[in-house]
Amino acid sequence: MTEKIDGATLDGVAATGLWTLRNRAEESRNPRSAFRDPLAEQLHRTIGYDYERFGKPNQGHPLRAQALDSALRAYLDRRPAATVVALGEGLQTTYWRLGRPGVDWLSVDLPPVIELRRRLLPEEPRLQEIPASALDRSWLDVPDPARGVFISAEGLFMYFEREQVLSLIADCAARFPGGQLFFDSIPAWLRDRTLKGYRMSDRYTAPPMPFSLTVTEAARLPGQIPGVAGAEELQLPLGHGVLGSKIVRKLVSLPGLRDLRPSLTLLSFAADQDKA
Repeated sequence: MTEKIDGATLDGVAATGLWTLRNRAEESRNPRSAFRDPLAEQLHRTIGYDYERFGKPNQGHPLRAQALDSALRAYLDRRPAATVVALGEGLQTTYWRLGRPGVDWLSVDLPPVIELRRRLLPEEPRLQEIPASALDRSWLDVPDPARGVFISAEGLFMYFEREQVLSLIADCAARFPGGQLFFDSIPAWLRDRTLKGYRMSDRYTAPPMPFSLTVTEAARLPGQIPGVAGAEELQLPLGHGVLGSKIVRKLVSLPGLRDLRPSLTLLSFAADQDKA
């Protein structure tokens, strides 16, 4: 990775992968943090980009990545032969953080992102890439449902319309019994702010995020989408500073406040015998 790559080839939603990469790399370098992502640090140094246009770094993305790592490890401990499908993976480095080279991995993202991943990331024999939108259902035919399937949609669903998200979840539940789906959501007030033009700095406006889902709404999904057997809200790991405060965590978990913050959801799909 000695060649300097121009990150300006990514724009729109694809460019948000540079935002999350910067935050993971900065957090990985922070001696106060328990999060480590050396490959993200290397990518951050290699890709030339005006990262300051995203505003100040924050812990949200690294903590979200840690939560995903924990959920993935738990599923793979039970289903070691499972396939992991990373939708809209961007420049995430989850495969390498897990340290499980034997796992089959499917990365689905837009062609410019896949091209950049192929230039920058180590080649792995069990990592397959599909240059397509997550909404392109062709990727559903790749994993073997009998072996187990874990799907991550980290930092993705908020950029889709509500009907698109719910339809995709329904298709995943129907195709992958016994599987799981990890995704994160924003609250309605933040959705509305992005639709009006959310300026993260004087040089960057976030893309519109039309999909929102509260903790309460996520808990109702098992009764609304066939094949969805469970919905668990996942907690972010404790960070440092305000995000390391247990008191703050308790406050934002109160019924009146929890639907006003971003959230993480882990959906579990019914097994075949449960659908009978």
